[in-house]
Amino acid sequence: MTQRRDNAAVNAPFLTAALYKFVDLPDHAAWQQPLRAVCEAQGVKGTLLLAREGINGTIAGPAQGVEAVLAWLRRDPRLADLPHKASWSEHAPFHRLKVKLKREIVTLRVPGLDPTRTVGTYVKPADWNALIAQPDVVVIDTRNDYEVKIGTFEGAINPGIRSFTELPQWLAQQPALQGDRKPRVAMFCTGGIRCEKSTALLKMRGFDEVYHLEGGILKYLEEVPEVQS
Repeated sequence: MTQRRDNAAVNAPFLTAALYKFVDLPDHAAWQQPLRAVCEAQGVKGTLLLAREGINGTIAGPAQGVEAVLAWLRRDPRLADLPHKASWSEHAPFHRLKVKLKREIVTLRVPGLDPTRTVGTYVKPADWNALIAQPDVVVIDTRNDYEVKIGTFEGAINPGIRSFTELPQWLAQQPALQGDRKPRVAMFCTGGIRCEKSTALLKMRGFDEVYHLEGGILKYLEEVPEVQS
């Protein structure tokens, strides 16, 4: 299927696709070389990370080439519904191709954490404002400190972390998140992947009501009118 283009992108020949999915891929190592070969054959560059817990990355190239790579990935039933975020550019954004094997597709370094099995509740961007406006919901920004400075949601807690791997320790040190009676927690990030893993962590730690912004801030800004943001 050809990716639909808006008027501003008509003359932009390069398609960029940002993608990720948490899914059990015990055979991920066997994907590395075939996936690299498909990307090279299609003139696609960028970075793709493969791990037991899924796939993550951003690729770019001619539209037909990127679509061919996405189609190749989606042939596997486990990735049949692999989502991606598309954008267009006049110049090639990447000049090299990397297909890497990793322990995690987004590094948190928490033994036993499995976001392919346990994860928080997805919240659509249209429903996010109503959720975080509730006084009993603790809202946590899971992005790094320099990203938070660009802008965040009113009332959101900034952990002040420099790296995502610092988040587990920060969460463990918050009095409001300790004790037998766990609060309702809503978490968000830029594109969805970090908050998805963060909610999996809280679920593992015994939190029942944990939510995250589906698609992250990027999806929220696409769908929610500025006057409501």
